[in-house]
Amino acid sequence: MSMWSTFDRQMMTRALQLARKGRYTTRPNPNVGCVLTLGQKVIGEGFHKKAGEPHAEVHALEQAKSNIHSNTDPNESARGATAYVTLEPCSHFGRTPPCALALIHAKVSRVVVAVQDPNPNVAGKGIALLREAGIHVDVGLYQNEAIAVNDGFMKRMETGMPYVSVKVAASIDGKTALSNGISKWITAAASRRDVQRLRLRHCAIVTGINTVIEDDCSLNVRHNELGELSESLAETAILQPLRVVLDSNCQISLSAKLFLTKTPILLVSTQPYSAEFINSKPSHVECLLLPSLNGRVDLKSLFKHLGKDCNSVLIEAGATLAGAVIEQALADELWLYQAPILLGSQGRSCLTLPDYLQMSQTPEITLLDERKIGEDRCFRFKLTSKKL
Repeated sequence: MSMWSTFDRQMMTRALQLARKGRYTTRPNPNVGCVLTLGQKVIGEGFHKKAGEPHAEVHALEQAKSNIHSNTDPNESARGATAYVTLEPCSHFGRTPPCALALIHAKVSRVVVAVQDPNPNVAGKGIALLREAGIHVDVGLYQNEAIAVNDGFMKRMETGMPYVSVKVAASIDGKTALSNGISKWITAAASRRDVQRLRLRHCAIVTGINTVIEDDCSLNVRHNELGELSESLAETAILQPLRVVLDSNCQISLSAKLFLTKTPILLVSTQPYSAEFINSKPSHVECLLLPSLNGRVDLKSLFKHLGKDCNSVLIEAGATLAGAVIEQALADELWLYQAPILLGSQGRSCLTLPDYLQMSQTPEITLLDERKIGEDRCFRFKLTSKKL
């Protein structure tokens, strides 16, 4: 018999829904939701909205205080309550006080945690703190779902590497452009709006120098292209992803449109930029020198560097770079936006991959999600690649 009641499941489902509300604004912090109940009644709920601001548990406790009757002590509003939290309450002082202490001070009697926090600063310490205070703690309800809500945070804390997604837009026959390079537009406007939201969920966007030269792209998130999300998310609340350009041979021009948007850019090369370039580049542009692998930036070194601050990375690049990330077993997911169009046998392929000679050599792919977006379709795949 399951240790979880139907009510437990309902409340954690709600907490996970709340956690997802922060997926566009919390990075690099995790997405966390919390529901407080007394008996079978919800008395407070909340989610983490932004790094440096109160965590989900604090928002839920504050809501519980505001919902009590006027003749009740606000500090007693959650006494005896159960807290359903999607991630282990923190136990350390960061930019905000520990949430475990907040729950202890509120005198809750039970805490249900979906998954333990892999952050070394927490890693079971929050649960231990609660138990030492006499609070009953249950762990593991909808653990897989809670991990999925924070796939990037979980991977970075456990491995030091970001969660890497490759995004491609292609025709039915797997092409991204005609043979002459014409590619605007393969997918429809609705798909392009969805990509804007996808960008917003990532800490960094990585592309190659050829994409910058050929498309003169900006790679930023544009508020007016977020669709219905723009109604609930103010333009000033947008966290622009770090824009990363792999420029092995220092080819980029300072006249590129990329530089007009004054948000952080990281130029990565395998040789130093000239003193003239360094002295002329805008202040929001940083340069990074990394080792070379077969004449190109070593991708593993790149992701190790990005993993210092970035939970998740989105690859928006040409077939060579996108294919290399998959070939080197560095990609966790593949997002395919597929349009109902045929571009012909000589069209440009969406991925450059090895000439696999055996089926056992091919990456393992699992379909996670499929959606219809206007006339297009969006497929989200989990990649379990074997390094060749």
